[in-house]
Amino acid sequence: MSASDTLNVTHEDARAIDDCWNRIGIHGDKTCPLLDEHIHCRNCSVYSAAATRLLDRYSLQQDQREAVVGKVEIDVKTRSLLMFRLGEEWLGLATRSLVEVAPLQAIHSLPHQRSRALLGVANVRGALVACLSLVELLDLDGSAAPVSGGRVMPRMLIIGAHGGPVVVPVDEVDGIHAIDERILDAASQSGVQASAKYTRGVLQYRGRSLRWLDEEQLLSAVTRSLT
Repeated sequence: MSASDTLNVTHEDARAIDDCWNRIGIHGDKTCPLLDEHIHCRNCSVYSAAATRLLDRYSLQQDQREAVVGKVEIDVKTRSLLMFRLGEEWLGLATRSLVEVAPLQAIHSLPHQRSRALLGVANVRGALVACLSLVELLDLDGSAAPVSGGRVMPRMLIIGAHGGPVVVPVDEVDGIHAIDERILDAASQSGVQASAKYTRGVLQYRGRSLRWLDEEQLLSAVTRSLT
C-alpha cells in the first residue's frame, strides 16, 4: 500500500466518524460535558474507540490487499486475531473474545486477594472492572526485558469473560489482522501448543513468532481466577 493509498483510507474512514474532539472537544469550542471528567479527549472512550476503528480498518484493508497479491484463490477464509505483546513475546487472541482496546488506566489493588493473577480493579468509564495479569495466567517470564525501539504505548484489553468483562494490561498492541485459516490449521497441528499454556499453536507472521491463544481455555482460566 502506497502513501497515497494510506491517506485515502484514513480520509474515507474519518468522514464516517463523528470527530467531536474537533468540534466540542479540546480542539474545538470545549463545550463537551465530558471534558470536566476526562480533562483531555484522548482519555475519553469516544476518542479511543474512533482511533481503534481507524486502525482496525487500515489493518484489515492492508491484510486484504496483501492476501490477493500473487494469489489465484478468490475465496480465502480468514480469522481475525488481535496481536499484542507481553514482554518479549507476541500473542494473538481471537477478536470474538475482545470487547475493546482501551488506554492504560490506574490499577487499584485489593486487600486479601485470592489469586496471584488478580492485580486489582480498574475504572472503566465509571465502572470497576477486575484486572488480571496474563503474565501469571500464561506462566510467562515477568522479568523479560521489554522490546525497545519506536514509540510503544501500553494498552488495556477488555475481554468478555463468562462472568462479565475483565481488563488485562499489555505492553503493546499491533492491531487486528485477518489470518488465512490454513495457516492457523497448520499451526494448531504442529504440536507446539502442548508445551505452552492455553495455546492453540505458534505461527510465523510478518517476521514474528506469534503464539495463538486458545480463547476458550483462557476464558475458563480467567473465570477460575475470579472465583
